Amino acid sequence: MKVTAAHGNNLKYLSLVTLTLQNAILGLSMRYGRTRPGDLFLSSTAVVMAELVKLATSLVLVYLEEGKHFGRLRAALHQTIVKQPLDTLKICVPSMLYIIQNNLLYVSASHLDAATYQVTYQLKILTTAVFAVLILRRRLLPTQWAALVLLVVGVASVQLAQTGEDSGTAATRQQSMPAGDGPEQNRLLGFSAALGACFLSGLAGIYFEKMLKGADISIWMRNIQLSLLSLPFGLLTCAVNDGAQLAARGFFFGYDAFVVYLVVLQAVGGLIVAVVVKYADNILKGFATSLAIIISCVASIYLFDFSLSLQFTVGAGLVIGSIFLYGYDPAAAKGAKSAVRPSAKALAEAEERLLAEKV
Repeated sequence: MKVTAAHGNNLKYLSLVTLTLQNAILGLSMRYGRTRPGDLFLSSTAVVMAELVKLATSLVLVYLEEGKHFGRLRAALHQTIVKQPLDTLKICVPSMLYIIQNNLLYVSASHLDAATYQVTYQLKILTTAVFAVLILRRRLLPTQWAALVLLVVGVASVQLAQTGEDSGTAATRQQSMPAGDGPEQNRLLGFSAALGACFLSGLAGIYFEKMLKGADISIWMRNIQLSLLSLPFGLLTCAVNDGAQLAARGFFFGYDAFVVYLVVLQAVGGLIVAVVVKYADNILKGFATSLAIIISCVASIYLFDFSLSLQFTVGAGLVIGSIFLYGYDPAAAKGAKSAVRPSAKALAEAEERLLAEKV
């Protein structure tokens, strides 16, 4: 019993570290990748490459699940994808939404500093909650509604703090940024892109959860379905947004070791999170997100000459508080019996949503 408890605690700590690093490092890496000196890679191609890496990784994992037998792997793919065309067609909707979402996140990272980006993207909690109420008819607790209000106030405070700096320290920060080929900074565009990504994240996550509710499909097979169907939409996005640049410079223009690292981080990091989330309760996930925001703020000060104001700090604090409040379950304090039932349901829902989230 002691060994099992110790093992469980180790898994929780591993989950905390993994979730924190994934949340913090990805935002910082995306920001650096879009503002560093040198040739700027096309973000639409990076999104496609991340889907390819995720598809390849998921195929390997399903191959291992099927006992390292290619015949079983082929049969499983045929049974899940080919023999169920209606379900496969339904997955086209979240696949398209995720491609647009990931492209919007690159736009946001190009125009918002990592700290602001990290705080603003927590609005996906609000959009997910709203779509859960509208689509799944889920009822929110009063504490969760209060948390959503705090979240909006906190994000608004952060954005207003940064807008107020635009006439002063923001100009200095813009001048101190690396003189590369990165896009001219447009805070409104970055914020709008982040809002769009949050909206799509909530819609796609809840749609995916509703569609796959009760389906007997492994987590890796679901990722294969999503990535496989995301590729056509990703290539179409490349052609529409960056067709002229692709024709003139090529698909891998601007790629180097860092871009490869960023693609792998975005693809494999999401898969790792989907595994460890089952060992993380709401409090632990709240800690992970809060630590990621703090790490992003501190790192941005040293890496991107980010100016941390009192208003930004208060806003970030409200966002962190709202995360804990939203995940707080008052019923858990009334006894083990009332806590056990929702925990199993919450676990399944969280796994479905985080599997689909992709960032």
